[in-house]
Amino acid sequence: MAQDNSQIDRLRQYLKQLTLQERAHLLAEMERLQLYGENAAGADLVLAELRAEMRANGQGESRMDPASRYFFEPLEPVLVDGPPERAGSGRISRGSLATIWEWMTTNLLRAMANDYITQIKRLVAANNDHEARMVAAGFQAKVVKMLDDRLASPDGAEQIRAGLAAYTSLHTFDDLRKMVQVLRARETLARFAKALPTKIRKLEDSPLAKVRTLLDTVQVEHEDAVPFALTIVARRLKTPWQLIRIATKIAHSKEASDVAATPYAIAVEIALDEIEEKRLSLRRALKSNRIVLARDILVEVYDIEYALRVRIDHLEGSPWGRRLDDLVAAVAKVVETEVTSIPENLHHILDSRRLHRHESLKGRMIYLAWKMHDALFGIGHLWRRLTSSSIKIGS
Repeated sequence: MAQDNSQIDRLRQYLKQLTLQERAHLLAEMERLQLYGENAAGADLVLAELRAEMRANGQGESRMDPASRYFFEPLEPVLVDGPPERAGSGRISRGSLATIWEWMTTNLLRAMANDYITQIKRLVAANNDHEARMVAAGFQAKVVKMLDDRLASPDGAEQIRAGLAAYTSLHTFDDLRKMVQVLRARETLARFAKALPTKIRKLEDSPLAKVRTLLDTVQVEHEDAVPFALTIVARRLKTPWQLIRIATKIAHSKEASDVAATPYAIAVEIALDEIEEKRLSLRRALKSNRIVLARDILVEVYDIEYALRVRIDHLEGSPWGRRLDDLVAAVAKVVETEVTSIPENLHHILDSRRLHRHESLKGRMIYLAWKMHDALFGIGHLWRRLTSSSIKIGS
């Protein structure tokens, strides 16, 4: 016990040598690694001490002040809790925000940032939310202009990368680029989100046509904002995998190469990213022995896998197919690793044969029906092309 207390005392002494910001960055990085399941020896002790320190300094759990909260508000619809290297297409890691904010306010625009923070504090104290958002929009525009200029040059981009790397993961640089894209298109994305239904039960027929029309507008105004618009759509869907229909419904065929050639092919990447996000959620659920939640997550993973394999032909061997195989194997690995800590009488809940509901007789019948529909659609498409050619030749 004396040895344990001695280690804690040494740890506290070390942490006291760090500045408050350094401790905040260390905490953010350790939480990021913990979220990804990469706990180092003694990590729980360090996290406990750091969190206690943050609470003692009145920073609370979020550690995000009003100025940064208003600044990052347009990013909220596309934020994810995973680490930046796993954020995926059209998504930004929430864990990157503290580092980006610290770097911007101390290195990029220090004087301007101080003025902005002072204004926001005054407006928050006056409960003037509308004016605070206006001030934040003005500061966002200045940051985007500054970053656009620097990112346009290789030297400038490398300086930014090195500056961020001094704080945390190199992958935060990718999130910074995404942040610029979202802020540049913030008004377009806000209009897009407002025009979307709050919930989309099925992405087909009229709802699909509406989403396609709205996406076409985003593509015309800010093409690089399309992945973020697709992420917003995915979060409105009752069944997120249906996002792939935005690409498959306009492809010349269900061949993977034809789907990849569509302007919204990145919808498939986002569906694959969804599996990665669910893998992280699955790990957390299993570690906390929330077995029923873990089962539901696994069902969703298998549903996405099934939809991709059925709705896209010759997926095997394609980049999407290889990534899907890797993701599903990684999900199985999580279950295999964590199941040892689950009571044996609960193992049956995670039985993959029960969760692969599409392998049932009903599931196989649905699979055959979809394949017959695709075959008839292909024949009809070919017939229309032939008759159209005949008319042109006859005329």
